[in-house]
Amino acid sequence: MIATVYPGKLNGAQIAPASKSSMQRACAAALLHVGQTIISNPGHSNDDLAAIDVIQKLGAKVEFQKETVENEVSLNEKIKVISKGVQPIGPEMNCGESGLGIRMFTPIAALSSQSILINGKGSLVKRPMHFFDEIFPALSVKIQSQNGFLPIQIQGPLKTPATITVDGSLSSQFLTGLLMAYAATGAQGSVINVLDLKSKPYIDLTLAVLNAFGWKVKHINYEQFSFLPHEPLNEVIEYTVEGDWSGASFLLVAGAIAGPIKVKGLQLESTQADKAVMKALQNANVQIAMEADGIYIGSTNASALSAFVFDATDCPDLFPPLVALASACIGVSEIKGVSRLAHKESDRGLTLQTEFAKLGIQIELEGDIMKIHGGGEINATTVFSQHDHRIAMACAVAALKANGPVVITEAEAINKSYTDFFNHLIQLGGKVEIV
Repeated sequence: MIATVYPGKLNGAQIAPASKSSMQRACAAALLHVGQTIISNPGHSNDDLAAIDVIQKLGAKVEFQKETVENEVSLNEKIKVISKGVQPIGPEMNCGESGLGIRMFTPIAALSSQSILINGKGSLVKRPMHFFDEIFPALSVKIQSQNGFLPIQIQGPLKTPATITVDGSLSSQFLTGLLMAYAATGAQGSVINVLDLKSKPYIDLTLAVLNAFGWKVKHINYEQFSFLPHEPLNEVIEYTVEGDWSGASFLLVAGAIAGPIKVKGLQLESTQADKAVMKALQNANVQIAMEADGIYIGSTNASALSAFVFDATDCPDLFPPLVALASACIGVSEIKGVSRLAHKESDRGLTLQTEFAKLGIQIELEGDIMKIHGGGEINATTVFSQHDHRIAMACAVAALKANGPVVITEAEAINKSYTDFFNHLIQLGGKVEIV
């Protein structure tokens, strides 16, 4: 797919997409919950669909429900998950291109005694999984990987877990999988010690989901996680997927540089890491108003946007939208946390530098700091998504302030997380052509 985004103003209101971080965790919890789970406001991204496929492969029954009003589909869509726990129906599961999916569902799959081949596709096959080679033997789980890469063959079961120590510096997603697997075993008294944990807000989200289902996990300074006794889980559990701050960050930045617009459906009390985008927007002197039905964002004078400094170590997915924001800010913005970008769908530090250079935006990478020289003219050009959903969206947002149309090749990458992104830009008054 090729998307051509034209410069222009945006106006109106848009509902944020469903959080794939929340959705995928809800799917995992629903699989582990013996009973019925009703998931409201489910996501539809490729990663969400991969999570639904995985829990079915691991034994859950999934029913899709849509309420209708006067023969028209309403917004009240739900998924019913019926589960008896992890009981794989076949010898293989595929997590698509979802980094969270592969890292979260692998420890969960290890709860079974069945040998399972775990695979993925696209950029996921190039992302390191050495963590499992190091941890699974300590949990009596057999593993055979391709020198730390997919595909992985595992065989459990992971029984009442031992107290272990894990490295949290590469990704918090590995810890998310272990926390969920441990909770499902009823591992009261077991402890997971964690060294150098990154992306702590994502662990807050994991704990919030576990708590919503009835499991009890506590931590001491994110360094020690222990599992507490809890009441029996309800036979039927209802969980509503919240709006996605990751996807909405692109709408918020679009509103900041080409608005004003209103973004609805976001929880200000959310534990999602990317809620921190609000701090970056404030640092850039963006006009923001918190209203009863959403976040009003934009400035009647985009030239008033100023360079900002922001630490994205715990929210690295904000780099792409914030680079788009920085391109419209006068001065040199600095974002910390470049070391967190190497093992994403692309090496995002280098990819952002390469693709934004085509737009006329200079980006310097100095150790863990990214410097973006903004405020100049943004060029009409052709950019390549590098098969990375966030790169495609970042270039599209920056294009709203360009001196002509920006062509984005391999733009279908957005389907990984935000299928309706281009449609939402169009609904806000943007001009986007898709071929």
